[in-house]
Amino acid sequence: MAKDQIEHSGALMKSDKVYFPNLNGLRFFAAFIVLLGHQEQMKSYYLGMDPYLLVKNPDSGQLGVILFFALSGFLITYLLLMEEAKTKTVSVKDFYIRRILRIWPLYYFLILLVFFVLRFIPFFDLPHVDVDTAYSPRNLILYLLILPNVVIHALESVIPYIGHTWSIGVEEQFYILWPLLMKFVKKKERLLFGVIIIYLLVKFALLPYLQEATESYYIYLFSKVWNKFSIDCMAIGGLFAVWHYKKRAILKYLYNPVLNWSIVLFVCAVLFSTFRLPYVNYEFFAILFGILILNLATNPHPIINFENKVFNYLGRISYGLYMYHIIAVIISVKLLDYMGIHAWGVQTCFSLGITVLISTLSYYGFEQRFIQMKGKFSKILSGDNVHK
Repeated sequence: MAKDQIEHSGALMKSDKVYFPNLNGLRFFAAFIVLLGHQEQMKSYYLGMDPYLLVKNPDSGQLGVILFFALSGFLITYLLLMEEAKTKTVSVKDFYIRRILRIWPLYYFLILLVFFVLRFIPFFDLPHVDVDTAYSPRNLILYLLILPNVVIHALESVIPYIGHTWSIGVEEQFYILWPLLMKFVKKKERLLFGVIIIYLLVKFALLPYLQEATESYYIYLFSKVWNKFSIDCMAIGGLFAVWHYKKRAILKYLYNPVLNWSIVLFVCAVLFSTFRLPYVNYEFFAILFGILILNLATNPHPIINFENKVFNYLGRISYGLYMYHIIAVIISVKLLDYMGIHAWGVQTCFSLGITVLISTLSYYGFEQRFIQMKGKFSKILSGDNVHK
């Protein structure tokens, strides 16, 4: 790779730095879609209002999570490919340290805030919540072990304000294995296809067979966790990263603007409908999102340009937007209800504004110091560490 800065199929790169344009904008929209879904739920939960009057798809929040999964798989896989090309190996230890510094501080802060502060403030009481069960020592231990997906999906115990962190658990569990596989498996495309196929076979063939054959309660619990594990969606994102890295011929077809505009319009339509595919709904959308990510991040002529100060800023704080948004939504719903305001647009703007405010304070007052430390363990810099 040239020493001077070059533009490489849409990705801005130096010898040890990678910046994909438009990913910050996509991160923001992923968080915003999740916020919209949870806002509809909270209106029903608190106010008894019919949910999904405008955003009609009950899976809308899940679609935002799938977009996050595809984004994560794409970027992490590409950075590991670049690190391997530069150093001839992948430092598993440095990878783990980078993930810990980015994910753990805010994750643990929110867990402790909810368990030991918010639960004792009457304003944040939730109706119909069994406090003793929700805040049980068992649930606290599982959350501290970064197993929130086990609490939510296997034990069906919803803890106020942090139920959505199940996706953080899935990503962290994926991150345990991914650098090891990327380090020791040389055929990356076969690896990614293998992960996708194995996940789906276990989900649709092995686990149903074992459940029927053994009637084991533990297999039943495991299947509930596995069905939402969604590592195949991250692998799908990774597959698009490999195709970009290897400059596969398929790229010219995936860059087709008609295809990409069709995906954008279809996804928008889905949010305002009840569309859902049986069996492979999330995988289907992961593929669509992968195509969009590839186009916006690597195509020299993307169909949409999110490269501006607003979207770059909102994308930079998107982890906080995702983590804090339920607290902000509930503050918004309660305060606006007290003032007699139930207009969807006002609620959405108010919820988003509070979320951005809290996330900004968190980013600059707390998260940024850990992000800056992360650069010391990066062979290839990306995101905030490029722009320090």
